[in-house]
Amino acid sequence: MVLPPAESMRSEIWALAWPVILSFALDSILGLASMLMVGRLGAEAVGAVGLATQILGAVRAGIAAVGTGTIALVARYVGAADRDEAEEVLKQSVIFGVLVSTVIAIPVIIFAPQLMTLFRVKGRMAEMGARYLQVVMLSEPFQGIFLMCASALRGAGDTRTPLWIGGIIDVLAIFLNYVLIFGKFGVPALGVDGSAFASLIAISFGGLLFFWALSLEGMVLNFRWSRLLPDWDMGWRILRVGNPAAIEQLVIQFGFVAYVAFVASYGEKEVAAYFIGVRILALSFLPGFGFSSASATLVGQGLGAQDPEFSRKAGWVSTRLAILMMSGMGLVFIVFARQIAALFIDDPQVIDYTVTFMYALGAAQPLMAIDWTITGALRGAGDSQFPLYGSLAGFYGVRLFVTILIARSHGPIVWIWWSLLVDYIVRSAIKSWRFKTGKWMTVEV
Repeated sequence: MVLPPAESMRSEIWALAWPVILSFALDSILGLASMLMVGRLGAEAVGAVGLATQILGAVRAGIAAVGTGTIALVARYVGAADRDEAEEVLKQSVIFGVLVSTVIAIPVIIFAPQLMTLFRVKGRMAEMGARYLQVVMLSEPFQGIFLMCASALRGAGDTRTPLWIGGIIDVLAIFLNYVLIFGKFGVPALGVDGSAFASLIAISFGGLLFFWALSLEGMVLNFRWSRLLPDWDMGWRILRVGNPAAIEQLVIQFGFVAYVAFVASYGEKEVAAYFIGVRILALSFLPGFGFSSASATLVGQGLGAQDPEFSRKAGWVSTRLAILMMSGMGLVFIVFARQIAALFIDDPQVIDYTVTFMYALGAAQPLMAIDWTITGALRGAGDSQFPLYGSLAGFYGVRLFVTILIARSHGPIVWIWWSLLVDYIVRSAIKSWRFKTGKWMTVEV
């Protein structure tokens, strides 16, 4: 593969990043739109959906393992101009993605009510959250297809196909949320359950749409329908690269369960404020997702083409661009925090809590930019174990530890909000040091 010249590095990174940014922007708009609609049902409904979504993030860590390995291996093979092996990685990623997601979904569906008790919530909020979780988990095999196909295409340098497919299902999901939550066009109003069914239908459709797209001529990769059997050697290679990422996501997400449980001990309004704030500031995370994906792709392709210095430069340039954009967006959200929070709920106390949370998360944006983009670069190189260490040190060593101390001493909720800033200082410092050493250049995948 002929890598782009160094002088066009910024434009190449941007060409890869902007479709991912826009894709996640559409996802964020979907999240915001659904939260706006659920918010009209009250703080209890917002908390139920938010808590169920937190569990969804935790259980999807297993799928993340396959996706991380997919990007790294596809990028290497594309960099080495070996399309046959890249397409084999795509096929095996889908097979293992479906297997892993199905194995994970079944116990979650069965034990959803018990899982909701981890947050120390009871009554109607717990019941709504459990039903929401059970319905959405039915879509997990299709979610596995969607994520594996998108990861493979991004590793091959095609970030636009996942964009337009994601855009279609996001528009569909917003429409279905409106119809099913409020009962439009003759459909009965289902409330929170309607939002769950909207996600189920949209995600399932998206998985099938990817299969159609990957059958078209001229695609950078095609899906091969012959011999749809697991290749355990290839599957192990994919999972070996991705397992540390899965463990990281799993451990961090379960850490968030504990974190949110401490928030929930303050009351329902604090829980609602937390999830509203996360939804709003997800918009400022978008450049991090885009530049993380771009750095993973270019770092992997550079190593596949035997040009590690290209990979090094791609990682640092991507990080600088991410810092610039995320800092700007974080500042905008800080300045207009109260006006934005008021769009989601009319409870003055929830608005106040949301504003203070947005201040803390907005201030952390430059550090998050470093954390996510360097993580993407390391994973693109197949060095997915070290980001695990950095994330564990930051989250468990700092944020969760400080949160426990604050909650037990009955400190104000705003102190818990600000614990995340020190968390990301630790994460970004550890991962930047690792990338600077260059040891990721020698990792075997």
